[in-house]
Amino acid sequence: MEPLYEEYITHGGTIVKPYYWLSFSLDCTNCPYHIRTGEEARVPYTEFQKIFGFPWSTYPQIKHLSFYELRSSTGNVKQKGHASNCTGNPNHPESMLFERNGYLDSVISYSSNIRHIILYSSHSPCDEANHCCINKMYNFLKMYPDVTLSIFFSQLYHTENQFPTSALNREALQSLASLWPQVTLSPISGGIWHSILKNFVSYVPGSTVLQPFTAGRILADRYNAYEINSITGVKPYFIDVLRRQRRESQSTKVQAALENHTLNNADPGQASLSQGPRTPVVSMLVPYRDLPPIHVGQNPQKPRNVVRHLNMPQLTSSEAKYFRKPPSGRPVEVVRVTNRSGGIKEANEKNKQKWKR
Repeated sequence: MEPLYEEYITHGGTIVKPYYWLSFSLDCTNCPYHIRTGEEARVPYTEFQKIFGFPWSTYPQIKHLSFYELRSSTGNVKQKGHASNCTGNPNHPESMLFERNGYLDSVISYSSNIRHIILYSSHSPCDEANHCCINKMYNFLKMYPDVTLSIFFSQLYHTENQFPTSALNREALQSLASLWPQVTLSPISGGIWHSILKNFVSYVPGSTVLQPFTAGRILADRYNAYEINSITGVKPYFIDVLRRQRRESQSTKVQAALENHTLNNADPGQASLSQGPRTPVVSMLVPYRDLPPIHVGQNPQKPRNVVRHLNMPQLTSSEAKYFRKPPSGRPVEVVRVTNRSGGIKEANEKNKQKWKR
């Protein structure tokens, strides 16, 4: 069967008609080129803000957008791109990408070295009648069992009880998650946001990369992690930025406390007798990856819990010196207490002498 799409080369990448019969439409600003690759895949920062709800929390959007990366078995990016939804012909980005005989099907058929697909979507995939995103994903992965799919989303789509299709979408998400570890479903969080800004967004203000995450965005990411876990039963890859910021703040305070501690300012040959704060607890932060580890060649029937053991970091000579010093404390007054047992002992000795006589 002939491919459904048409692809045209541009200066920075390619533009793709997901369906060869699409034409320019007044009802859809993106028609007919809903799939773009290379540098053509970049979108303006203002558009990214509205669709993904960054750096604020999410809110209802009729537009859907999915960025993707195709990676080799060694992790190298072979292609990056994006797919947008069509408002004239109701189709979601995932439906276009994972169509049988569609674009991704053709790309992977001609490039056998592609082993990983990473999707950064404004919404979680659904399985509603007009789109069938999850159903197409499921069939696609069955066709390519050696390809893994990591899905990151900004907000859940129609999984709340007020939507008539919520039960259908939740059940479909469970079915897709059952393909773990070939499939992972996780909210976008932490450094993944900055990775998307770097690779897929244009005209990003310099201050955006450096500014901390807003409370609304952090709470939305945390809520998404909780919800997808309750829906699928699989713990997602999630970076709790709020907790991480607190730990970094505590680590900074600890370092300042160590520098200003009375032990550090005391004469090494003289113990300090002034009362100071208790010895602070040093927090060790373990660096994280921007992407979760990708497992290949495993196909268990259900998810499993993995316990990771970390080696404790070695203390430097300067840190070890702090712990070798005696702790500070107050002078203690020593009082000699006379024990009554001494008097009783003398009385017993006198009684013994009396009986001997």
